[in-house]
Amino acid sequence: MSELLRAQDRPLRVRKVHSLRTFIWLARGWSDFMEAPVVGLVHGAVMGAFGGLLMLMAWDHFWILAGALSGFLMVAPILSTGLYAVSRALLRGEPAGFEAVWAVWSSMDRRLVKFGLLLAALGTGWVMTSAALITLGIKPPVTTPTDFLHRVVLSPNPGFFEIWLLVGGVMAAPVFASSVVAIPLLVDRKVSVQRAVLTSWRAVAANPICLSTWAAIVMTLSLLGLGTLMFGLILVIPVLGHATWHAYRDLVVREAV
Repeated sequence: MSELLRAQDRPLRVRKVHSLRTFIWLARGWSDFMEAPVVGLVHGAVMGAFGGLLMLMAWDHFWILAGALSGFLMVAPILSTGLYAVSRALLRGEPAGFEAVWAVWSSMDRRLVKFGLLLAALGTGWVMTSAALITLGIKPPVTTPTDFLHRVVLSPNPGFFEIWLLVGGVMAAPVFASSVVAIPLLVDRKVSVQRAVLTSWRAVAANPICLSTWAAIVMTLSLLGLGTLMFGLILVIPVLGHATWHAYRDLVVREAV
């Protein structure tokens, strides 16, 4: 029995792919978005509105906002499960509307709930860490985006911004490695959270350049979305969500589970 349990938690087989596959994923993500634009726009609008609400609530407390917005990006993959379901439906030739989204969300899959709570906890941890770094490291307090830009990003005494980025990267890297294919895998197949996470790590280990490039693309597009006062997220979120599904399909070998 113990051997059977160990086998059930072993990572699935993955493929090595060319780093330029990242752009194919984006192209396929755009194609899926154009096939089901209303679903994608609603996802993007909801997440953009949530990000906008964060900005309104913490605009004068940028020591919180800086971490909150980047923490928001940590939990975005679990909020995109409906987009993965739509891409799967398109691939199968099934109806790819809100019924596909509802089927995922209404299932209240414990694995997805567990993973979502984990990402939320990690995102909250980063918000608190970021707030502590900024409040303790910068005097007088950073209260506005202008303060953050002038006294942190463009500070004449370099070092703090680099430390802030380094700490954020150290926290974000394992989250990315654990979730890059794990969440669409959980949507698509009946595997344990542990097996999905281990498979995600195996995919990263097998494709370090490709998935580093993908991480850079995701971060760049996400920052563009944030930098347009969240309006850019209306397009960025659905395209990246659908593209992530195609990344999973390319990287994880289809096999019996």
